[in-house]
Amino acid sequence: MDRLTEMEAFATVVDQGGFTDAAKKMGISKSAVSKHVSSLEARLGARLLNRTTRRVSPTEIGLAYYDRARRVLNDAGEADALVTSMQSAPSGLLRISVATDFGVNHLSPLLGEFLLRYPDITVNMVLNNRYVELISEGFDMAIRVGELEDSTLRARKLTETTKRMIGAPSYFQKYGHPQRIDDLNEHKLLHYSNQANGNLWKITAPSGERRQVRTAGWLTVNDGQSLLNAAIAGLGIAYLPGFLFADALKNGLVEEAIPDLPHEKLGIYAVYPPGRFTQPKVRAFIDFLAEHFSSGTPVA
Repeated sequence: MDRLTEMEAFATVVDQGGFTDAAKKMGISKSAVSKHVSSLEARLGARLLNRTTRRVSPTEIGLAYYDRARRVLNDAGEADALVTSMQSAPSGLLRISVATDFGVNHLSPLLGEFLLRYPDITVNMVLNNRYVELISEGFDMAIRVGELEDSTLRARKLTETTKRMIGAPSYFQKYGHPQRIDDLNEHKLLHYSNQANGNLWKITAPSGERRQVRTAGWLTVNDGQSLLNAAIAGLGIAYLPGFLFADALKNGLVEEAIPDLPHEKLGIYAVYPPGRFTQPKVRAFIDFLAEHFSSGTPVA
């Protein structure tokens, strides 16, 4: 006989308190339930149930076996549900956390195409500039730019962007261009307050050496667009991802502070809760984004 069916029959008898109710629960005859339980006891060489004319109860060994059997049956049920879920069409509410700048510039324009492709999914995209705790705050996934903090979350790299120091032509006309990394100490720097390293800039020199610059910023804000606006206004030098300043650079509103420096690269990642199973709606959106960014060309 099937071992799992024997186990299910026994556990159902314990749950229901008797063979008659167990048979109704399983949709089979009472004699079939009795046969499954007897076969299980014979295979194990132990009596699992105390049977009287009025009631049925597990023996001490039967109670211990029941605890393990119920776990196995629950796992089997979850495994079946997992397969069913993975084959079902993606649906439900998808809650996404994303930094405001990247969300406005790169995710918002894509949502229409995604929702047309998956009409059973609804999206709640939350734009903010802080590190959110996905599980405790009820998010299904997040898009993060830059170095990932140590975490139990799973991550998939979607693409990358460059990071450069930029300022307005008017600023450089007044203060001059820094010629070397050390010269930045003499300039007005604009800082992003949500950066994990605070006012510390990590820069690669032309030699390939990694350098660090830490100065008190003339202006510190928690929004990249505001930082770019300050740079365009001539307030100082900002260190920003390319997707923020690309248009401003193209239109001559800003220029690179030290043009011969290597461009820093920042990874752009989809992060989501751990586990071997990824919800279809999450997997669908990540695959959609990976397809969109599949050219490998860095985001401007």
